[in-house]
Amino acid sequence: MSTMEVTRMSSKGQVVIPGSIRSSLGIKSGTKFAVITDGESILMKPMESPKLAAFKELIAESRACVRSTGLTLSDVPKAIRRVRDANRYRR
Repeated sequence: MSTMEVTRMSSKGQVVIPGSIRSSLGIKSGTKFAVITDGESILMKPMESPKLAAFKELIAESRACVRSTGLTLSDVPKAIRRVRDANRYRR
């Protein structure tokens, strides 16, 4: 579905999204947007907050990966130190 409406930007850089578009997309006050440009056009894409279930799934996958490598909690500071030292010499 393609819809065209006309709006204008305020002196503070604020743009009003017309009510018909907000309603059709289910956009509410406080919605955050990713704003993208190709140098000629502007695209505003509503951003959804990640769901808690997605984080729980990511944590479970991370734990499984750690178990498969045999990494222990005491190995973590050593690994961080090695990476930081390696990055220090690359500069």
